[in-house]
Amino acid sequence: MDALAAQVGELLKAHGLMLATAESCTGGGVAHAVTEIAGSSAWFERGFIAYSNQAKQQMLGVNEATLNQHGAVSEAVVREMAKGAIQRSHAQVSLAVSGIAGPDGGTADKPVGTVWFAWCVEERICVSHMHHLTGSRAEIRARSVRIALQGVAELLNQLTEAA
Repeated sequence: MDALAAQVGELLKAHGLMLATAESCTGGGVAHAVTEIAGSSAWFERGFIAYSNQAKQQMLGVNEATLNQHGAVSEAVVREMAKGAIQRSHAQVSLAVSGIAGPDGGTADKPVGTVWFAWCVEERICVSHMHHLTGSRAEIRARSVRIALQGVAELLNQLTEAA
């Protein structure tokens, strides 16, 4: 994980960008991974841990209607979380993650291991993706942290290629 977090840091520095995280099911795991890297204050601006729906609304500006209509584990909510992280920070890049890590809480529509991710660069780009992960609660959370960081790296590599 350290190598991936360091790679994300190098990419952010190369673009002169700062990162903010908006985390639910990972409980700050992404922020922990990036702050394990010495010098991460040069590219990591802040992390939001918005575990409850109320926290998502208060901290990140997620619309209550979006939560009611789609549920916390949804594309619509992670996109609002990611956009809110940029709007409520000094970062230009954000990632958001919300999922069901288990062992309880799954439904037929959203089984345990359903995790939604979103990555944004300012107001220009916002992409989202869902994964169905397997394993224990700890394994799902750890894989979610890795996927979240990989998504930032992929997005920044696309920016590099487009330049």
